[in-house]
Amino acid sequence: MKIANLNEKSGKVELQGFVHEFRDMGGLKFLQLRDHSGTIQVTIVKNKVSEEVLDAVKGLTNESSVIVKGEVKTNEKAASGLEIIPENILVVSKAEPELPISVNEKGITTGQSTRLDWRSLDLRKPRMQAIFTVQSAILEGMRKWLLDNEYRQVFTPCLLGVASESGSEVFPVVYFDKEAFLRQDPQLHRQLSVAGGITKVFDIGPAWRAEQSHTTKHLCEHRVCAVETGFIKDERDVERIEEQVVISALTNVKEKCANELKLLNVEVKIPKAPFPEFCFPELYDILAKKGKKLEHGSDMDTEAEKILWEHVKEEYGVEFYWVNRFPFKIKPFYVMRVDEEPDRARSIDLYFKGLELSSGGQREHRYEKIIEQVKEKGMNPESVEWFTKFFKYGVPTHGGFAIGIERITQSLLNVENIRDCVLFPRDPDRLVP
Repeated sequence: MKIANLNEKSGKVELQGFVHEFRDMGGLKFLQLRDHSGTIQVTIVKNKVSEEVLDAVKGLTNESSVIVKGEVKTNEKAASGLEIIPENILVVSKAEPELPISVNEKGITTGQSTRLDWRSLDLRKPRMQAIFTVQSAILEGMRKWLLDNEYRQVFTPCLLGVASESGSEVFPVVYFDKEAFLRQDPQLHRQLSVAGGITKVFDIGPAWRAEQSHTTKHLCEHRVCAVETGFIKDERDVERIEEQVVISALTNVKEKCANELKLLNVEVKIPKAPFPEFCFPELYDILAKKGKKLEHGSDMDTEAEKILWEHVKEEYGVEFYWVNRFPFKIKPFYVMRVDEEPDRARSIDLYFKGLELSSGGQREHRYEKIIEQVKEKGMNPESVEWFTKFFKYGVPTHGGFAIGIERITQSLLNVENIRDCVLFPRDPDRLVP
Protein backbone atom coordinates (compact mmCIF):
# COMPACT_ATOMS: atom_id res chain seq x y z
CA MET A 1 0.00 0.00 0.00
CA LYS A 2 1.18 3.53 -0.72
CA ILE A 3 0.91 6.34 1.81
CA ALA A 4 -1.41 8.48 -0.34
CA ASN A 5 -4.09 5.76 -0.19
CA LEU A 6 -4.25 5.58 3.61
CA ASN A 7 -7.38 6.64 5.48
CA GLU A 8 -8.86 6.23 8.95
CA LYS A 9 -10.33 2.86 7.94
CA SER A 10 -7.09 1.36 6.65
CA GLY A 11 -6.47 -0.55 9.88
CA LYS A 12 -3.24 -2.52 10.04
CA VAL A 13 -0.83 -1.83 7.19
CA GLU A 14 2.72 -2.48 6.04
CA LEU A 15 4.54 0.47 4.49
CA GLN A 16 7.94 0.70 2.84
CA GLY A 17 9.86 3.92 2.41
CA PHE A 18 12.52 6.29 3.64
CA VAL A 19 12.95 8.23 6.87
CA HIS A 20 12.09 11.75 5.79
CA GLU A 21 12.76 13.09 9.28
CA PHE A 22 13.35 11.54 12.70
CA ARG A 23 12.90 13.40 15.98
CA ASP A 24 13.89 11.79 19.28
CA MET A 25 12.33 13.50 22.31
CA GLY A 26 13.18 10.79 24.80
CA GLY A 27 10.02 8.90 25.63
CA LEU A 28 8.35 10.26 22.51
CA LYS A 29 9.76 9.83 19.02
CA PHE A 30 8.41 10.87 15.62
CA LEU A 31 9.40 9.16 12.40
CA GLN A 32 8.18 10.89 9.26
CA LEU A 33 7.93 8.08 6.70
CA ARG A 34 8.05 8.95 2.99
CA ASP A 35 7.29 6.96 -0.13
CA HIS A 36 6.79 8.18 -3.71
CA SER A 37 3.22 9.23 -2.96
CA GLY A 38 3.60 11.24 0.25
CA THR A 39 4.54 11.21 3.94
CA ILE A 40 2.94 10.03 7.17
CA GLN A 41 3.86 10.35 10.82
CA VAL A 42 4.89 7.23 12.75
CA THR A 43 4.43 7.94 16.46
CA ILE A 44 6.60 5.99 18.88
CA VAL A 45 5.59 6.31 22.54
CA LYS A 46 7.84 4.47 24.99
CA ASN A 47 5.17 2.69 27.02
CA LYS A 48 2.92 1.94 24.04
CA VAL A 49 5.31 0.15 21.68
CA SER A 50 7.50 -2.92 22.06
CA GLU A 51 11.15 -2.92 23.10
CA GLU A 52 11.96 -4.25 19.63
CA VAL A 53 10.53 -1.09 18.07
CA LEU A 54 12.50 1.12 20.46
CA ASP A 55 15.69 -0.80 19.70
CA ALA A 56 15.10 -0.52 15.96
CA VAL A 57 14.95 3.27 16.00
CA LYS A 58 17.98 3.86 18.22
CA GLY A 59 20.33 6.13 16.29
CA LEU A 60 18.02 6.12 13.28
CA THR A 61 19.15 8.52 10.56
CA ASN A 62 17.32 10.48 7.89
CA GLU A 63 17.05 8.70 4.51
CA SER A 64 17.44 5.23 6.00
CA SER A 65 15.15 2.75 4.24
CA VAL A 66 12.61 1.09 6.52
CA ILE A 67 9.57 -1.16 6.58
CA VAL A 68 6.89 -0.19 9.11
CA LYS A 69 4.05 -2.45 10.23
CA GLY A 70 1.38 -0.86 12.37
CA GLU A 71 -2.12 0.51 12.71
CA VAL A 72 -3.49 3.68 11.14
CA LYS A 73 -5.03 6.09 13.66
CA THR A 74 -6.51 9.56 13.36
CA ASN A 75 -4.48 12.41 14.83
CA GLU A 76 -5.62 15.97 14.26
CA LYS A 77 -2.18 17.31 15.19
CA ALA A 78 -0.43 15.29 12.47
CA ALA A 79 0.02 17.06 9.12
CA SER A 80 -2.06 14.46 7.25
CA GLY A 81 -4.58 13.96 10.06
CA LEU A 82 -3.33 10.37 10.36
CA GLU A 83 -0.53 8.57 12.13
CA ILE A 84 0.87 5.05 12.36
CA ILE A 85 1.25 3.32 15.72
CA PRO A 86 4.03 0.83 14.93
CA GLU A 87 4.04 -2.84 15.88
CA ASN A 88 7.29 -3.52 14.07
CA ILE A 89 9.98 -1.42 12.37
CA LEU A 90 12.63 -3.03 10.21
CA VAL A 91 15.61 -0.88 9.25
CA VAL A 92 16.48 -2.27 5.81
CA SER A 93 19.51 -0.04 5.28
CA LYS A 94 20.81 2.72 7.52
CA ALA A 95 21.97 5.95 5.89
CA GLU A 96 25.10 7.74 6.97
CA PRO A 97 24.23 10.63 9.31
CA GLU A 98 25.82 13.31 7.10
CA LEU A 99 23.97 13.52 3.78
CA PRO A 100 25.82 15.04 0.78
CA ILE A 101 22.65 16.95 -0.16
CA SER A 102 19.45 17.78 1.69
CA VAL A 103 16.43 15.71 0.73
CA ASN A 104 13.77 17.31 2.92
CA GLU A 105 15.11 20.75 1.90
CA LYS A 106 14.14 22.50 5.11
CA GLY A 107 15.62 25.94 4.57
CA ILE A 108 18.40 24.52 2.39
CA THR A 109 18.88 25.10 -1.33
CA THR A 110 21.39 22.98 -3.24
CA GLY A 111 22.74 24.00 -6.65
CA GLN A 112 21.66 21.89 -9.60
CA SER A 113 25.15 20.66 -10.50
CA THR A 114 25.65 19.30 -6.97
CA ARG A 115 22.17 17.79 -6.99
CA LEU A 116 22.93 15.98 -10.24
CA ASP A 117 26.20 14.68 -8.82
CA TRP A 118 24.04 13.00 -6.16
CA ARG A 119 21.09 12.34 -8.43
CA SER A 120 19.75 9.19 -6.73
CA LEU A 121 19.40 11.11 -3.47
CA ASP A 122 17.98 14.09 -5.34
CA LEU A 123 15.34 11.86 -6.92
CA ARG A 124 13.99 10.97 -3.47
CA LYS A 125 12.64 14.49 -3.01
CA PRO A 126 8.84 14.69 -3.17
CA ARG A 127 9.04 17.25 -5.97
CA MET A 128 11.20 14.98 -8.10
CA GLN A 129 8.97 12.00 -7.40
CA ALA A 130 6.00 14.08 -8.55
CA ILE A 131 7.70 15.12 -11.80
CA PHE A 132 8.39 11.54 -12.82
CA THR A 133 4.96 10.31 -11.77
CA VAL A 134 3.47 12.93 -14.08
CA GLN A 135 5.90 12.03 -16.86
CA SER A 136 4.84 8.40 -16.61
CA ALA A 137 1.19 9.45 -16.86
CA ILE A 138 1.99 11.55 -19.95
CA LEU A 139 3.45 8.51 -21.67
CA GLU A 140 0.58 6.29 -20.55
CA GLY A 141 -1.94 8.74 -22.02
CA MET A 142 -0.08 8.94 -25.32
CA ARG A 143 0.19 5.16 -25.65
CA LYS A 144 -3.47 4.70 -24.73
CA TRP A 145 -4.75 6.90 -27.56
CA LEU A 146 -2.35 5.41 -30.09
CA LEU A 147 -3.14 1.80 -29.19
CA ASP A 148 -6.87 2.53 -29.05
CA ASN A 149 -6.59 3.90 -32.60
CA GLU A 150 -4.80 0.82 -33.96
CA TYR A 151 -1.25 2.14 -33.99
CA ARG A 152 1.45 -0.46 -33.48
CA GLN A 153 4.39 0.20 -31.20
CA VAL A 154 7.72 -0.68 -32.81
CA PHE A 155 11.39 -0.31 -31.94
CA THR A 156 13.53 1.32 -34.61
CA PRO A 157 17.35 1.18 -34.60
CA CYS A 158 19.41 3.46 -32.38
CA LEU A 159 22.61 2.61 -34.27
CA LEU A 160 22.81 3.85 -37.85
CA GLY A 161 25.32 3.14 -40.58
CA VAL A 162 25.06 6.72 -41.83
CA ALA A 163 24.19 10.02 -40.16
CA SER A 164 20.43 10.46 -40.27
CA GLU A 165 20.52 14.18 -41.03
CA SER A 166 23.44 16.53 -40.46
CA GLY A 167 26.82 14.97 -39.85
CA SER A 168 27.88 17.87 -37.63
CA GLU A 169 25.40 17.00 -34.85
CA VAL A 170 25.84 13.25 -34.54
CA PHE A 171 27.72 11.05 -32.10
CA PRO A 172 30.03 8.59 -33.89
CA VAL A 173 30.36 5.10 -32.43
CA VAL A 174 32.95 2.40 -33.09
CA TYR A 175 30.99 -0.53 -34.51
CA PHE A 176 33.45 -3.40 -34.88
CA ASP A 177 35.55 -2.35 -37.91
CA LYS A 178 33.09 0.34 -39.05
CA GLU A 179 31.91 3.76 -37.96
CA ALA A 180 28.31 4.02 -36.83
CA PHE A 181 26.23 6.88 -35.43
CA LEU A 182 23.67 7.32 -32.67
CA ARG A 183 20.37 8.33 -34.22
CA GLN A 184 19.20 11.94 -34.10
CA ASP A 185 15.61 10.88 -34.71
CA PRO A 186 13.83 7.57 -35.36
CA GLN A 187 11.97 9.18 -38.27
CA LEU A 188 13.59 7.63 -41.34
CA HIS A 189 12.99 4.11 -40.07
CA ARG A 190 9.41 5.02 -39.16
CA GLN A 191 8.98 6.07 -42.77
CA LEU A 192 10.42 2.75 -43.89
CA SER A 193 7.95 1.02 -41.57
CA VAL A 194 5.12 2.72 -43.47
CA ALA A 195 6.81 1.68 -46.71
CA GLY A 196 6.74 -1.85 -45.28
CA GLY A 197 2.97 -1.75 -44.85
CA ILE A 198 2.87 -0.88 -41.13
CA THR A 199 0.92 2.26 -41.88
CA LYS A 200 0.13 3.33 -38.30
CA VAL A 201 3.22 3.13 -36.16
CA PHE A 202 4.80 4.72 -33.09
CA ASP A 203 8.16 4.42 -31.36
CA ILE A 204 9.03 5.61 -27.85
CA GLY A 205 12.75 5.77 -27.32
CA PRO A 206 15.95 7.83 -27.13
CA ALA A 207 17.58 10.17 -29.63
CA TRP A 208 20.88 12.04 -29.51
CA ARG A 209 22.17 15.44 -30.64
CA ALA A 210 25.86 16.34 -30.46
CA GLU A 211 25.13 20.01 -29.82
CA GLN A 212 27.22 22.18 -27.51
CA SER A 213 24.06 23.66 -26.00
CA HIS A 214 24.10 24.66 -22.34
CA THR A 215 20.58 26.09 -22.20
CA THR A 216 17.76 25.15 -19.84
CA LYS A 217 15.85 23.40 -22.64
CA HIS A 218 18.49 21.34 -24.48
CA LEU A 219 19.88 17.85 -23.84
CA CYS A 220 22.35 15.68 -25.73
CA GLU A 221 20.18 12.63 -25.02
CA HIS A 222 16.43 12.88 -24.94
CA ARG A 223 13.35 10.71 -25.40
CA VAL A 224 10.58 11.06 -27.99
CA CYS A 225 7.16 9.67 -28.73
CA ALA A 226 7.46 9.41 -32.50
CA VAL A 227 4.43 8.67 -34.67
CA GLU A 228 4.05 7.99 -38.40
CA THR A 229 0.80 7.54 -40.34
CA GLY A 230 0.25 6.33 -43.89
CA PHE A 231 -2.40 7.42 -46.40
CA ILE A 232 -2.78 10.97 -45.07
CA LYS A 233 -4.21 13.81 -47.19
CA ASP A 234 -1.71 16.43 -46.07
CA GLU A 235 0.20 17.72 -43.04
CA ARG A 236 -2.98 18.92 -41.36
CA ASP A 237 -4.02 15.30 -40.88
CA VAL A 238 -0.81 14.97 -38.87
CA GLU A 239 -1.80 18.00 -36.79
CA ARG A 240 -5.18 16.46 -35.94
CA ILE A 241 -3.55 13.19 -34.87
CA GLU A 242 -0.94 14.89 -32.70
CA GLU A 243 -3.59 17.05 -31.05
CA GLN A 244 -5.44 13.94 -29.90
CA VAL A 245 -2.23 12.37 -28.58
CA VAL A 246 -1.50 15.51 -26.54
CA ILE A 247 -5.08 15.81 -25.26
CA SER A 248 -5.04 12.16 -24.18
CA ALA A 249 -1.73 12.66 -22.36
CA LEU A 250 -2.90 15.74 -20.45
CA THR A 251 -6.28 14.20 -19.65
CA ASN A 252 -4.55 11.18 -18.15
CA VAL A 253 -2.32 13.42 -16.03
CA LYS A 254 -5.29 15.41 -14.76
CA GLU A 255 -7.21 12.24 -13.87
CA LYS A 256 -4.39 10.34 -12.19
CA CYS A 257 -1.96 12.90 -10.74
CA ALA A 258 -4.06 15.21 -8.57
CA ASN A 259 -1.73 14.91 -5.57
CA GLU A 260 1.39 15.48 -7.66
CA LEU A 261 -0.10 18.50 -9.41
CA LYS A 262 -1.09 19.98 -6.05
CA LEU A 263 2.43 19.48 -4.71
CA LEU A 264 3.91 21.13 -7.83
CA ASN A 265 1.28 23.90 -7.77
CA VAL A 266 0.27 23.21 -11.38
CA GLU A 267 -3.16 23.41 -12.98
CA VAL A 268 -3.50 21.30 -16.13
CA LYS A 269 -5.68 22.88 -18.80
CA ILE A 270 -7.02 20.43 -21.38
CA PRO A 271 -6.71 22.13 -24.79
CA LYS A 272 -9.44 22.13 -27.40
CA ALA A 273 -8.69 20.97 -30.93
CA PRO A 274 -7.92 22.25 -33.47
CA PHE A 275 -5.08 24.38 -32.13
CA PRO A 276 -4.44 27.79 -33.74
CA GLU A 277 -2.04 27.66 -36.70
CA PHE A 278 0.41 30.28 -37.96
CA CYS A 279 1.94 29.88 -41.40
CA PHE A 280 4.95 31.30 -43.16
CA PRO A 281 5.21 33.78 -44.85
CA GLU A 282 2.28 35.47 -43.02
CA LEU A 283 4.14 34.82 -39.78
CA TYR A 284 6.81 37.31 -40.85
CA ASP A 285 4.13 40.02 -40.98
CA ILE A 286 2.83 39.17 -37.50
CA LEU A 287 6.33 39.40 -36.07
CA ALA A 288 7.12 42.61 -37.97
CA LYS A 289 4.07 44.29 -36.45
CA LYS A 290 5.47 43.33 -33.04
CA GLY A 291 8.83 44.93 -33.90
CA LYS A 292 10.66 41.75 -34.95
CA LYS A 293 11.81 41.75 -38.57
CA LEU A 294 13.08 38.51 -40.05
CA GLU A 295 14.49 37.96 -43.49
CA HIS A 296 12.08 36.02 -45.68
CA GLY A 297 13.27 32.45 -45.96
CA SER A 298 14.74 32.41 -42.45
CA ASP A 299 13.56 30.48 -39.41
CA MET A 300 12.37 31.99 -36.14
CA ASP A 301 15.03 32.69 -33.55
CA THR A 302 14.51 32.54 -29.78
CA GLU A 303 13.35 36.16 -29.61
CA ALA A 304 10.80 35.58 -32.38
CA GLU A 305 9.47 32.50 -30.58
CA LYS A 306 8.97 34.57 -27.41
CA ILE A 307 7.18 37.33 -29.33
CA LEU A 308 4.88 34.83 -31.03
CA TRP A 309 4.06 33.23 -27.66
CA GLU A 310 3.09 36.64 -26.23
CA HIS A 311 0.92 37.25 -29.30
CA VAL A 312 -0.82 33.88 -28.89
CA LYS A 313 -1.53 34.55 -25.20
CA GLU A 314 -2.95 37.99 -25.91
CA GLU A 315 -5.02 37.15 -28.99
CA TYR A 316 -6.04 33.52 -28.43
CA GLY A 317 -5.59 32.71 -24.73
CA VAL A 318 -4.32 29.19 -25.46
CA GLU A 319 -1.14 27.25 -24.61
CA PHE A 320 -0.79 25.05 -27.72
CA TYR A 321 -0.36 26.35 -31.27
CA TRP A 322 1.09 25.32 -34.62
CA VAL A 323 3.68 26.84 -36.92
CA ASN A 324 3.37 25.54 -40.49
CA ARG A 325 4.68 25.97 -44.03
CA PHE A 326 8.30 26.63 -43.12
CA PRO A 327 10.70 27.78 -45.86
CA PHE A 328 11.82 24.65 -47.69
CA LYS A 329 15.42 25.81 -47.83
CA ILE A 330 15.82 25.35 -44.05
CA LYS A 331 14.26 21.87 -44.01
CA PRO A 332 15.72 18.41 -44.82
CA PHE A 333 15.42 16.61 -48.16
CA TYR A 334 12.62 14.25 -47.08
CA VAL A 335 10.06 16.99 -46.32
CA MET A 336 7.25 17.44 -48.85
CA ARG A 337 6.96 20.79 -50.57
CA VAL A 338 3.73 22.62 -51.25
CA ASP A 339 3.43 21.91 -54.99
CA GLU A 340 1.89 25.28 -55.82
CA GLU A 341 4.37 27.10 -53.55
CA PRO A 342 7.64 25.13 -53.89
CA ASP A 343 9.53 27.47 -51.58
CA ARG A 344 7.23 26.31 -48.74
CA ALA A 345 7.34 22.97 -46.93
CA ARG A 346 4.52 20.93 -45.42
CA SER A 347 6.48 21.07 -42.20
CA ILE A 348 4.90 21.67 -38.79
CA ASP A 349 6.15 22.52 -35.31
CA LEU A 350 3.93 22.26 -32.23
CA TYR A 351 4.54 24.85 -29.51
CA PHE A 352 3.46 24.63 -25.88
CA LYS A 353 3.74 27.80 -23.78
CA GLY A 354 6.33 29.16 -26.21
CA LEU A 355 8.51 26.04 -26.18
CA GLU A 356 8.89 23.96 -29.33
CA LEU A 357 7.45 20.59 -28.40
CA SER A 358 7.72 18.66 -31.62
CA SER A 359 8.59 18.79 -35.29
CA GLY A 360 6.88 16.90 -38.06
CA GLY A 361 4.80 17.18 -41.18
CA GLN A 362 4.14 15.41 -44.43
CA ARG A 363 7.02 13.48 -46.00
CA GLU A 364 7.78 13.30 -49.69
CA HIS A 365 6.72 9.87 -50.95
CA ARG A 366 7.43 10.28 -54.69
CA TYR A 367 10.79 8.78 -55.62
CA GLU A 368 11.65 11.28 -58.37
CA LYS A 369 10.85 14.21 -56.09
CA ILE A 370 12.97 12.80 -53.26
CA ILE A 371 16.01 12.39 -55.51
CA GLU A 372 15.46 15.89 -56.90
CA GLN A 373 15.41 17.32 -53.37
CA VAL A 374 18.45 15.29 -52.30
CA LYS A 375 20.42 16.88 -55.14
CA GLU A 376 19.01 20.33 -54.38
CA LYS A 377 20.32 20.01 -50.81
CA GLY A 378 23.80 19.33 -52.21
CA MET A 379 23.80 15.69 -51.15
CA ASN A 380 25.07 12.68 -53.04
CA PRO A 381 22.07 10.44 -53.86
CA GLU A 382 24.20 7.38 -53.17
CA SER A 383 24.64 8.44 -49.53
CA VAL A 384 20.91 8.01 -48.86
CA GLU A 385 20.17 5.22 -51.32
CA TRP A 386 19.69 2.81 -48.39
CA PHE A 387 16.61 4.92 -47.60
CA THR A 388 15.40 6.27 -50.94
CA LYS A 389 15.47 2.99 -52.90
CA PHE A 390 12.28 1.78 -51.22
CA PHE A 391 10.35 4.74 -52.60
CA LYS A 392 10.45 3.20 -56.08
CA TYR A 393 7.88 0.65 -54.95
CA GLY A 394 4.55 2.27 -54.21
CA VAL A 395 5.06 4.04 -50.88
CA PRO A 396 1.82 5.76 -49.77
CA THR A 397 1.47 9.34 -48.64
CA HIS A 398 2.57 9.62 -45.03
CA GLY A 399 3.56 11.99 -42.28
CA GLY A 400 4.38 12.12 -38.62
CA PHE A 401 5.89 13.87 -35.65
CA ALA A 402 8.14 13.34 -32.65
CA ILE A 403 7.13 14.83 -29.28
CA GLY A 404 9.98 15.48 -26.85
CA ILE A 405 9.02 13.70 -23.62
CA GLU A 406 11.24 15.84 -21.41
CA ARG A 407 10.04 19.01 -23.12
CA ILE A 408 6.33 18.32 -22.66
CA THR A 409 7.07 17.47 -19.01
CA GLN A 410 9.06 20.68 -18.54
CA SER A 411 6.46 22.89 -20.15
CA LEU A 412 3.45 21.27 -18.49
CA LEU A 413 4.94 21.49 -14.99
CA ASN A 414 6.70 24.85 -15.45
CA VAL A 415 10.06 23.28 -14.60
CA GLU A 416 12.86 25.81 -14.93
CA ASN A 417 15.55 23.43 -16.20
CA ILE A 418 14.89 20.43 -18.44
CA ARG A 419 17.58 18.44 -16.59
CA ASP A 420 15.11 18.03 -13.74
CA CYS A 421 12.84 16.15 -16.16
CA VAL A 422 15.43 13.42 -16.88
CA LEU A 423 16.41 10.69 -14.45
CA PHE A 424 20.10 10.98 -15.33
CA PRO A 425 20.65 13.84 -17.79
CA ARG A 426 23.29 13.90 -20.49
CA ASP A 427 24.52 17.31 -21.60
CA PRO A 428 27.87 18.50 -23.03
CA ASP A 429 29.44 18.40 -19.55
CA ARG A 430 27.82 15.38 -17.92
CA LEU A 431 28.24 11.64 -18.52
CA VAL A 432 27.90 10.41 -14.92
CA PRO A 433 26.16 9.24 -12.84
